Amino acid sequence: MNGTVETAEQVEAEAAAGDLPKVAELRLPGWYFAFEGTVAGIFDLLRAFPSAWPAVVVLVAANIAVSLTVMRRRLRLAKLLWRGKGTRRIMFTLVGIRIGAHLLLAAIGLAAGSATTHVLFALAMSALSVGLMLHTQRTSLAALVASGKATA
Repeated sequence: MNGTVETAEQVEAEAAAGDLPKVAELRLPGWYFAFEGTVAGIFDLLRAFPSAWPAVVVLVAANIAVSLTVMRRRLRLAKLLWRGKGTRRIMFTLVGIRIGAHLLLAAIGLAAGSATTHVLFALAMSALSVGLMLHTQRTSLAALVASGKATA
């Protein structure tokens, strides 16, 4: 790899050349899912703790720095996941669940107004996001192996 993010065509060219990546090399680390889970719950976390926004900026900057250095080869899978229809469907589902839950609670008179309620929403959204992302990674890696673009 020459330091740039590879395109799908480059991945296919490597596969044709016999330089197939191993699933373990593509699997995203746990901290990536923890970061994405935090991002999924960030709206409610900031509603519960408005003064925490500097921590969010530091977290995003740290994630970008580590992603561009340590995870260079794994960014291939992350890029493929973000381009996939399934990932976009997950994102829109999570946004719909968040809006729907807040609207439903407001309609029955239980609007999320306290810090505790927002923290609970953040935890639920984070857990749901991480679970769906793990499932997407597992199915994507299985598809790459089945199509001959990665080895087990």
